[in-house]
Amino acid sequence: MLDLFHNLGLGFGVVFQISWWSPWWLYGLSLPISINILMCLIGALVGTLVGVLPGIGTVATVAMLLPITFGLPPVGALIMLAGIYYGAQYGGSTTSILVNIPGEATSVVTAIDGHQMAKQGRAGPALAIAAIGSFFAGCVATVLIAVLGAPLTKLALAFGPAEYFSLMVLGLIFAVVLAKGSVLKAIAMIVFGLLLSMVGSDIETGASRMAFNIPELADGLGFATVAMGVFGFAEIIRNLDAGAEMNRDLVQQKITGLMPTRKDLIDSAPAILRGTVLGSILGILPGGGAVIASFASYTLEKKIAKNPSRFGRGAIEGVAAPESANNAAAQTSFIPLLTLGIPPNAVMALMVGAMTIHGIVPGPQVMQKQPELVWGMIASMWVGNLMLIIINLPLVGIWVRLLRVPYRLMFPSIVIFCAIGIYSVNNAPVDVILAGVFGLVGYWLIKHDFEPAPLLLGMVLGPLMEENLRRALLISRGDWSVFLTRPLSAVLLAIAAFLLVLTVLPALRAKRDEVFTESEN
Repeated sequence: MLDLFHNLGLGFGVVFQISWWSPWWLYGLSLPISINILMCLIGALVGTLVGVLPGIGTVATVAMLLPITFGLPPVGALIMLAGIYYGAQYGGSTTSILVNIPGEATSVVTAIDGHQMAKQGRAGPALAIAAIGSFFAGCVATVLIAVLGAPLTKLALAFGPAEYFSLMVLGLIFAVVLAKGSVLKAIAMIVFGLLLSMVGSDIETGASRMAFNIPELADGLGFATVAMGVFGFAEIIRNLDAGAEMNRDLVQQKITGLMPTRKDLIDSAPAILRGTVLGSILGILPGGGAVIASFASYTLEKKIAKNPSRFGRGAIEGVAAPESANNAAAQTSFIPLLTLGIPPNAVMALMVGAMTIHGIVPGPQVMQKQPELVWGMIASMWVGNLMLIIINLPLVGIWVRLLRVPYRLMFPSIVIFCAIGIYSVNNAPVDVILAGVFGLVGYWLIKHDFEPAPLLLGMVLGPLMEENLRRALLISRGDWSVFLTRPLSAVLLAIAAFLLVLTVLPALRAKRDEVFTESEN
């Protein structure tokens, strides 16, 4: 416990560290300023903006802002990117409630009851409960990160190459288990992502592979390029295709009466607690994250409700639970990243990219060798959650005005910013073209019910899996049984196999029943 307080003290010391700034317009005078607090505020503001504006997601934004982190200190860069991630969970509720268009995938469920409340003239309480639930869940999740960080790091130090490979296999299987829709499609997306990660040159020999003698592919496909295309451009095309101009009457009105009633608070308090617990657990699982957490918490509330028919008609629990769950999951997803070095979702995969830019290898060594970086980011989450309450409730009028901007002006602007962001990574026009191509690929995948997130996880974990696979085989002198003879590795692979069988069996049984029915007819 003393170690925990010491670490948190170190973290808050990093966050509130003051430096002196001398702007030219003060003629030599210096101002005291905390760069990390400023980065936290920028991240929270940008994250809220990303959540509010439909058509550009967290993944695309973090990918677009990666080049900016080149010139920032490592701690400030990671604090800003983290702020964007959990800030977007807050902002996504605004469009879900007011316009019935989720700004983030995690806010899809919030739209069901939140928009009904807005149509009944209760947009204010819906927005307030969403912010309060998110704030509470964010604070609890941050405590969990602080408590679980050190013990899990000690466990991770016992991992060798074989254990890391098996853990990554388990992570990819979790992505299959928790993905929406067809299991076969989820597996196909992971395999596609692994194949994309192999384009370029062999990590050991440097020999060209899968580059088809194209010079631009010699160094491999840029992760930011693929992420921007599959998530950013594809999402804009999908919104345009879906006709996103509808349901905007509510934003033309002034939002009044933000404070929820006493009954609203009593009804939503248990839902916030349940959503926080469920979201905190699901956020740690690779492949799950905030989207699964919001759906699961809404389903749970509907099942345990005395009157389930209220849901879908403006039940405040239908706003409180998913908003708490998605914010808790967004923050606990940092646990596997910081302790094991394994990204549980697409945004955490981009965080790995940001850490790599600054020469930081994510994993258990980071907490020991650079504790100020890890604990500074953890402490910043408390500050960020407090900032988001201030940003979301009093400034809701500004976000509503942004939603009044016609999409014919908003979407081209987003495309231009995405293109600038991609070009600035390597100053290569080819990257912009590739992002456009992957945008079309991503749109096709969405239209055919393929979930793109497993693709991105496969692409990030691919090089790490290959490296640990080769190391394990090198140490064992080519003996493949090393993955089964090492106890921890064998347990992880057994869990992965068990989960895969559990997921695949119902689909096989359904197909077999369908065949028998057809043969009888």
